[in-house]
Amino acid sequence: MKYPLARVLALILIAFHAAAQVTVEVVLERDQYLAGESMLVGVRVTNFSGQTLKLGADPDWLQVTVEGEKGFVVEKLSELPVVEPFEVPSSARGTRWLDLEPYFNVGKPGSYRVTAIVRIPELGLELTSKSKQVLVTSGAKIWEQDFGVPPKEGTQPGGLEVRKYALIQSLNQNQSRLYARVSNRGETKVFRLIPIGPMLAFSHPEAQLDRNANLHVLFQTGARTFTYVQVNPDGNLLAQQTHQYTQTRPKLRANEDGTISISGGVRIKSASDFPKPEPSETGSRQPPSGAQTQDRN
Repeated sequence: MKYPLARVLALILIAFHAAAQVTVEVVLERDQYLAGESMLVGVRVTNFSGQTLKLGADPDWLQVTVEGEKGFVVEKLSELPVVEPFEVPSSARGTRWLDLEPYFNVGKPGSYRVTAIVRIPELGLELTSKSKQVLVTSGAKIWEQDFGVPPKEGTQPGGLEVRKYALIQSLNQNQSRLYARVSNRGETKVFRLIPIGPMLAFSHPEAQLDRNANLHVLFQTGARTFTYVQVNPDGNLLAQQTHQYTQTRPKLRANEDGTISISGGVRIKSASDFPKPEPSETGSRQPPSGAQTQDRN
């Protein structure tokens, strides 16, 4: 079917006008990540088209590309989970957040550029965002320990599996952050990399393993405050607490029964506590899951 030239020009003008009223941008939670860390990227749609945009129902509505240094296209490991309907009313904006790390091969240190393409069929639009640069670094390994993985409860012991805990320090925008990493012994496979908090640059974290091969870490986060975390062999966070320097400094202690104690200082309730403490735990000194606390050195 042939359309009169005037109609074609009108359609082009309408599409151009709509494109000026709808914009797409890539937003980053941070512009620097450690290799293996979740890389959260947001695709933000700002809508001044005068009508509500219905997005996400069609898997073709969004395409994300990642380029490495010198412009090479980064390998896509699997399809992004982008099918989830949502609406962006007029004079509003909506952001869809995605973790790129499981879906793109961004595990090597270097500079990457992320671009989003959004398709809006009802307006006849295909909008491409400006690229955003994100830096992936290796960080500095400040502690490591090989360990044997205990058999799961209810299973028969099999062959010995050896994994490795490591504490990684990263400096981003003049802030030092500490990460706990669980990998295979050769560090060719990372099971989990989790941020466990900011720390003082001159702090020397303590790390010990208990009888269940759980990792206990205590590190300084302020002039008189310390953070305690406990991580299991799968890289899951079991506990997080805040302790304060009083007459004595908090520190880890290995007990004869294979548990880990926190001696010295005092625990204080914090919004970052995990699990959340019960009201009756105010002033409690008892860490969970096999850890014990002693008030004296």
